[in-house]
Amino acid sequence: MSRAKVFAMFKKVFVANRGEIACRVIRACRTMGIESVIGFHAVDQSTLGVRLADYAVELTSPPDQSPRAAYLDVAQIVEAAKRTGCEAVHPGYGFLSERADFARACAEAGLTFVGPSPECIARLGDKNQAREAMRAAGLPLVPGSDGPCTELETALKLADEMGYPVLIKAAGGGGGRGMRRAYNKEELRVGFDQARREALASFGNDSVYLEKYIAKPRHIEIQILADKHGQAVYLLERECSVQRRFQKMLEEAPSPFLDPESRKSMGEAAVRGALAVGYYNAGTFEFLVDENKNFYFLEVNTRLQVEHPVTEEITGVDLVCEQFKVAYGDKLTLKQEDIQQRGWSIECRITCEDPDANFRPSVGTVDGLRLPAGPGVRVDTHLYQGYCVPNDFDSMLAKLIVTGSDREAAIQRTLAALDEFEVAGFSTSIPFHRWLLSHPRFQAGHLSTHFLEEEFSGLPGDDVEISDLLTVAAVIQHKRAGNGGDSEPATTSRGNWAQSSRLSGVGRF
Repeated sequence: MSRAKVFAMFKKVFVANRGEIACRVIRACRTMGIESVIGFHAVDQSTLGVRLADYAVELTSPPDQSPRAAYLDVAQIVEAAKRTGCEAVHPGYGFLSERADFARACAEAGLTFVGPSPECIARLGDKNQAREAMRAAGLPLVPGSDGPCTELETALKLADEMGYPVLIKAAGGGGGRGMRRAYNKEELRVGFDQARREALASFGNDSVYLEKYIAKPRHIEIQILADKHGQAVYLLERECSVQRRFQKMLEEAPSPFLDPESRKSMGEAAVRGALAVGYYNAGTFEFLVDENKNFYFLEVNTRLQVEHPVTEEITGVDLVCEQFKVAYGDKLTLKQEDIQQRGWSIECRITCEDPDANFRPSVGTVDGLRLPAGPGVRVDTHLYQGYCVPNDFDSMLAKLIVTGSDREAAIQRTLAALDEFEVAGFSTSIPFHRWLLSHPRFQAGHLSTHFLEEEFSGLPGDDVEISDLLTVAAVIQHKRAGNGGDSEPATTSRGNWAQSSRLSGVGRF
């Protein structure tokens, strides 16, 4: 159906994603009077995004591959967008959102990619190039190798110079994949090979680099918006220190740690970095912050973040709508002085995992669903009663975003919302989030990226190999099938999300 627009904008946009983020983008399209087209694999034909979009087109994957392959097929998605008369493509997060070749293919087909330029994606997607670009822009960096470490002996020598502990990190991607921590030479010898194998499997690139490991750091990120006319602003920060094996479990905005001076310094550094590389659209600059509020550039996420809603809630800015405006060529109307904090917001990532069984995957049919509501409560989800959750994708079910007048009010309101949140049919992470929000140390704001290692007894060690986890996942799927578990169609082993990212704790976000 057509919708009236009060400003010049795209008429039709292709949504190259699924799940809750597809719904989020489609709703932004509706807000702006844009028609939406979603591409979907057959396993997603009953998903909410397909129901919400104005048009839907089926995508296919080879019989011997996971349905994920359909959402990673650049040529098929570009052809579908062109065939359906779209002018632009929104990639959401994950899948193709940080693939320079996808952004380039869109441009070559006459489609506007709702994100930064292919050149920016490529440059900032390579951790070594990103470090050098930010070093040139004057951003502080964690001490580390100047480029990839291709030989173990080189890594051992550099680690001796920097001092242990060190982090081994994949150069070609993020999300915790291809990352190992080493406290001594023996751990570096083992972790170096593990990280390279995992990096190759995840990114097709076994290049790794070394970085000095900062004890008890906070993971704090700055949201930026930049247009194609050389203007950029930062939209405050998000505290993302509660992580399980480098994967975020809860985010909040602002950070309980920063003061106005450190917030301003980090925000201005992010804007400086963005302008230095000609960045435009939404992006996130991630930093490690030590106990003395010294901050160090970590990486740039050249896409919309999973946790973007907490920024929207405390600033009043619709980031997806702003993405469309920038992609269309509009100048930013936001000025830095316009961006003011209003309240405190917390996001819980609700996943189909069982926290009582070391976050074992848990999928099935949504037999019952009650979403929390009330002042300051927002739920971004693709769930509905009767929906059958497939086991082919990431474990994200919903994002519970709760805002209060201050941090204490936000915590109490989140706990109340979690008590109201019910998903029947399989286990979810809701009990874990109740535990987390009730923890005295969390409530006091005494956080670091080690919080869950130190406080949550079910956390696995860092030395778990992907191959070991694949075996565990295969046993889980075998038992489910043997016990007449869920009624979903059988999928290949490569398609089970539990066998790739989330069970191993090295997910994509």
